[in-house]
Amino acid sequence: MNKLALRDQILLRLRAELATQTAAAHLARDEAISEESKPENQYDTHSLEAGYLAEGQARLAAEIQGSIEFYHTLVPAAFQPGDPIAIGALVEVQANGHSTWYFLGPRAGGLEISVDGHAVLVLTPQSPLGRELLGRREGDSVSVPGRGAPAKLRITLVQ
Repeated sequence: MNKLALRDQILLRLRAELATQTAAAHLARDEAISEESKPENQYDTHSLEAGYLAEGQARLAAEIQGSIEFYHTLVPAAFQPGDPIAIGALVEVQANGHSTWYFLGPRAGGLEISVDGHAVLVLTPQSPLGRELLGRREGDSVSVPGRGAPAKLRITLVQ
């Protein structure tokens, strides 16, 4: 699987999210400063709430911008058989006969990207599975907490 194409797909999704979040932050800001949002009495907090919403959305937009900068400069390393998993690794795991692909990225965990006909989930080292995968090698098994007994995942490929 082409990791540069994967990175480009991540950047595409992040840029789309940034545009959406920036527009939402502008709308919330406009609502907060609107003449119609002026408090009618001491208990009217509409303007204050809109201001908090605008601030939160602006912070999220800044976080997404930071993720874009990280991925823009990320050059995914080529992993050889036996190399430990690190940031930039594309990992295939198997459980119960099903194969799943993960990309260990610096940020933007939870994004699901489609590359070469495969769904790839972005993990960060802060996630439980990301922590488990770091430093492991092809052929190792990891346990992931889930409903009931922990799931056993076998690492079948590291790129």
